[in-house]
Amino acid sequence: MSQQKPPNKNNGLKNAAILSGIALEMGGIIFLSAQGGKWLDTYFEMESKTFVIILTLLGVAISIYLVLQQLKRIKY
Repeated sequence: MSQQKPPNKNNGLKNAAILSGIALEMGGIIFLSAQGGKWLDTYFEMESKTFVIILTLLGVAISIYLVLQQLKRIKY
């Protein structure tokens, strides 16, 4: 017969903290990339929001990649 460990109550709290950190990290990356695009648009005096769009999409892609990498490390 196999021995099963009782569920660890701290594991759920730890996962919640990790997920909260992931959300803050994702928001920070997207915010900073959008601000960088805004700065580049004003620096190069562009009327269209080309850099904002490109860098925001790049920030979203990077943050999704990082989220997927971090979710692999979460233990249930």
